[in-house]
Amino acid sequence: MTSALAQGAITAYRSCGRLISPAAGFLLDVRAKKGKEDRLRRNERFGRASAVRPDGSLVWVHAASVGETMSVMPIIHWLIGSGHSVVLTTGTVTSAAMAATRLPAGAVHQYVPLDLAPYVARFLDHWQPRLALFVESEIWPATIVELERRGVPQILVNGRLSERSLRRWLHVGGVARALFGRLSLVLAQSTLDAGRFRRLGAAEVEAVGNIKLDCEPLPADAAELERLRTMIGSRPVFLAASTHQGEETAVARAAAALAATVPDLLAIVVPRHPNRRDAIVAELGSAGMAPAVRSDGDAITPATPLYLADTLGELGLFYRLASIAFVGGSLVPVGGHNPVEAAQLDCAILHGPHVGNAADLFAALDEADAARSVGDADELAGAVAALLADRATSGRMAAAGAALVAQARGALDRTERLIGRHLDVGEVPVAQRGAG
Repeated sequence: MTSALAQGAITAYRSCGRLISPAAGFLLDVRAKKGKEDRLRRNERFGRASAVRPDGSLVWVHAASVGETMSVMPIIHWLIGSGHSVVLTTGTVTSAAMAATRLPAGAVHQYVPLDLAPYVARFLDHWQPRLALFVESEIWPATIVELERRGVPQILVNGRLSERSLRRWLHVGGVARALFGRLSLVLAQSTLDAGRFRRLGAAEVEAVGNIKLDCEPLPADAAELERLRTMIGSRPVFLAASTHQGEETAVARAAAALAATVPDLLAIVVPRHPNRRDAIVAELGSAGMAPAVRSDGDAITPATPLYLADTLGELGLFYRLASIAFVGGSLVPVGGHNPVEAAQLDCAILHGPHVGNAADLFAALDEADAARSVGDADELAGAVAALLADRATSGRMAAAGAALVAQARGALDRTERLIGRHLDVGEVPVAQRGAG
């Protein structure tokens, strides 16, 4: 596609946005019925702010969901410590709930406006950012074009691009170059990611590493952790973290298969989206594993085979209770969630085959024998049984994961330094960053 045709395609996209904007309300209503939109804050999706813009320099940070929000939180602390305000946008109800408890003073959360020119323009008119940071793979045509029209630098932070996504973008090569070429800087997770971004037309690309490796371990309430440990006692604990539809059934089948050989095993399931609670309870029940449910206040008793932790922001509790953790979004084609959280908290890691969201990281953990891949519920049950029977091996896996993460740190410093060049920001003491 020639440059002129590509620009025409982008212009057409922006024009179509104006034409279809009347249907946006219907789309949001459909999503709200599925629990995917916050009805009370619906106007934010149309670019209408629900908060006052603070005076002075402001940076727009956009993260798609929970994982991206957690990874960028140290940068938000650093920006505020450097004298800038932050508006953080996300697109999911769960990430908004997390932001409400984790954002520091000086930062405000809004739902990201739909990528339609009128809504993006309205959002930018109000917030007037000095700089825009997008996390991992958030590329939205109308937003990118509108920011460039206003002269706002755009940086892709912790950028990743799978081979599959690269092939899709290459099918519209001219459009890709017209969009990626508008980015002021791409800070890629790996040299492989960096090369892919360059192929799509990004001019300034640096491979700085994965900032998730620099995040502090997930927090946990000490009193609640002790309470849960008292209830569990000496029982072995297997955790399934950030699970999606279909994975809970696999975990239940694995736990049922293990009941004969490990009768005191406690399986804990922490779903990625707690609002699926009713569906998960039904799914687990049909698999013969009626769970104790955290949001119902159920206790863990010696007779509890499975505990459903359907709350937000408590994953750090459950990683600390387990010695073996399955990282969800990987038995189903979601792409896998962040394994660093498990490695930092001394868990031997299991995962499915679908790990494209962090392929390099999972591969490194596999190579270090800190993680192992399983293909289905039967393999999951076998892997858990083997590790429970061989605590020395599970301990070595946990230690290998912690060591790998510790050795690979440094991306956050490099990322902040390069962002700082666009803000004339000097070095900021680590103490001002916050743990996120």
